[in-house]
Amino acid sequence: MRNGTAITEFILLGFPGVQGLQIPIFTVVFSIYIVTLAGNGLIIAIVWAEPRLQIPMYIFLCNLSFLEIWYTTTVIPKLLETFVVARAAICTLCCLLQSFFHFFLGTTEFFILTVMSFDRYLAICKPLRYHTIMTSKLCLQLSLSSWVVGFTIVFCQTMLLIQLPFCGNNVIDHFYCDVGPILKAACGDTSILELLGLLATVLVIPGSLLFTVISYASILSTILQIPSASGRQKAFSTCASHLTVVSLFYGAVLFMYLRPTAHSSSKVNKVVSMLNTVLTPLLNPFVYTIRNKEVKEALKKAMTFPKPCHAESHMQHIKINLMQIQN
Repeated sequence: MRNGTAITEFILLGFPGVQGLQIPIFTVVFSIYIVTLAGNGLIIAIVWAEPRLQIPMYIFLCNLSFLEIWYTTTVIPKLLETFVVARAAICTLCCLLQSFFHFFLGTTEFFILTVMSFDRYLAICKPLRYHTIMTSKLCLQLSLSSWVVGFTIVFCQTMLLIQLPFCGNNVIDHFYCDVGPILKAACGDTSILELLGLLATVLVIPGSLLFTVISYASILSTILQIPSASGRQKAFSTCASHLTVVSLFYGAVLFMYLRPTAHSSSKVNKVVSMLNTVLTPLLNPFVYTIRNKEVKEALKKAMTFPKPCHAESHMQHIKINLMQIQN
């Protein structure tokens, strides 16, 4: 135990080096946040409104969009506050809750992306058995399991973290409550938490990435065996959107957490973390709609106002009535 006054709040520094640019950056980030909410919300609405899209591929996409809405909402409002106030304070419990939801949703996203890669593997490599294997029941089980496992992994660590007293430095050199600075402010022994965090990181990130790489290696091998060029292009287009999102998400996470200088480059980590928290959720709706013919057709259908039925006969009936009244 270290001697010191108990911490009741943490101070988020955000980006102190952007003096004079707070308002433009605030405007850009706020606009991105609104578009992210609208885009991901639109995907959910389209999938549930269009019966043809209520299949495993789009059910998993709905899970991802729902997750992205809350993933950004957990962090961005507080990030915006760091641009408009000189001292962005957050209570200790609020900080721990923000950290919990941020890592819970981030961990769940790894599993959702992995499940989506497995779905594409079955659709392309096992097309004749796809509907037999990927049933509605299995789709629901995989979706629910992703959320439950992500919640369990982070919840267990948070329960240990929330019991620690905090009396160290309460300044967090980040725009959200990252676990590292929180542990540095703890007065008790954090070795168990650090070990659990390391195990979770090693198991979740490389483990899910390995499964995803194996799935796409099999997909690529199958696509290359398709004789026609149009067939290869059609098969690849069904998983190109997901592959793009996977590359962006894993690239940012691997850069932040699994490189040797991760703890010594806080400024770089903040920039990459901001791109991963702000930019990737924004790109998801565009990536999946631009390259997806079925989603674009459903969107056009939803935006097209239905024409009035039997308009001509209705007008003719009105004219006849008017003539009868005049006579």
